[in-house]
Formats: sequence, C-alpha cells, structure tokens
Amino acid sequence: MNEDLVLSLRHVTSGYREGSVFRRGTYQEVLHDVTFDVHHGEILGLVGESGTGKSTLARTILGIVKPDAGEVIHYTKRPQMIFQDPYSSLNPAYSVGWILEEPLRIYGKYDAKERRRRVREMLERVELPEECLAAKPSELSGGQRQRGSIATALIQRPKFLIADEPVSALDVTIQAQILELLRTLRAELDLSYLFISHDLNVVYQLCDRVLVMKEGRIVEQGTVDEIFDNPKQDYTRQLLAAAE
Repeated sequence: MNEDLVLSLRHVTSGYREGSVFRRGTYQEVLHDVTFDVHHGEILGLVGESGTGKSTLARTILGIVKPDAGEVIHYTKRPQMIFQDPYSSLNPAYSVGWILEEPLRIYGKYDAKERRRRVREMLERVELPEECLAAKPSELSGGQRQRGSIATALIQRPKFLIADEPVSALDVTIQAQILELLRTLRAELDLSYLFISHDLNVVYQLCDRVLVMKEGRIVEQGTVDEIFDNPKQDYTRQLLAAAE
C-alpha cells in the first residue's frame, strides 16, 4: 500500500446507457481516460464547466457508476460525500440527532451510550449547538444544514471526502465559515478531500492542487499557483478569465 495516497484513478473511462427498462438505449461515454492521484492530507480541486463530467467522476469514485475501462483504487475505506444540497443527505422526516446516529446503529459496533457520545462529539466538531440534535433539517439555517451534512459524512470516521459544490448555495459570509471548517477538520481528523467546484475563487482559497476537466478529460493539473499563475491550456485561461 502507498501510504502517501488515498485514491488513484488509472485510465478510467465510464458513462451511461440511455433508454428504459424495456429498451436498451445508446451508450453515452462521459469520462475519457482519466488518470490522477489524491495524496494523503491534500485538498485536490476539480474544476470545469457544467456538464463536463465532474459529477460522473464523483459517482465513479463512489462506485455508483462502474468504469467501463481502467481502475479506481482506494487506499482507505470508501469515501463519503458532502453534497451541494444538504437535503440530499439529511432526511427531512427525522431529527439531526437521529440522522447522525443511524449509520452507527447500522454499523452495530457501539451501544446506545457510545453512539450518543460520538454524535455529540461530531456536533461539537462541526460547531453546531446541542439543541440542533432535536431539530429537523427544515428548522436549521442553510449554513447549519451544511454543517449537519458534513457531520453526517464524517460520523463513520472516513479519511477521504468528496465535496461536490458544498458552498455554492451559501452566501459569501457563510461560505467562508464552511471553508474554514473544512480546513480545521482536515487538520484535526487527518482528512483528504476531492473538492468539486465551478467557483475558481473558492478553489484558490482552499485547494492545494487543481484538476481541470473539459468534456470528460483532465486537460491540465498542477498546484494552485501553477494553474492560476501559469496556465498552459487555453481552456484553463478561459475559465480563469471568466472568474475575474
């Protein structure tokens, strides 16, 4: 095992078959020969226009979409996901406390007292007050819901998280708070992230390295300074110009 890596993709090609239960449709290839690594402790940004394959890449890493060619190699247990819309991960019918405790109940390793201790500890880590335990997601602010989503992703103690546009629905002040929380959690819990975003300004603030995706291919990758100060591809220069 390579202890410096949490994830490797090698020549991954994947996509979808359109159609219905009764008729197989045409195959739509989305990712083309994608190769990259995520290093231990880093925040790797993934940028590109809408429809370029970023979400398909996340689903392929998570195993929801099976690659048609190539390898997805996990060096930790499977990553968890932080979604753009917390309602995707927070069941609106249940309290935050129930939502956080449920994965631990399913896991079956901890008794009720230990589950509650872990839930409260995670609530404290994401800087939510204890009264949020009894609240349903609809009773929280947008920033609190996103903190709850981060807590849900972390409750089983993964070492690698995929964050898919996790601050794009938040105002600038709350964005800054969530980005600072992600930095703090990385240091405290020894985390690595794949951070997907269309907002290059956010990527510049948070990430160590950047992948640039165009039409399902990684067309450029490098450190944040390399990509922002000396982009090699016209497409990267266009993205940077649009962000100014």
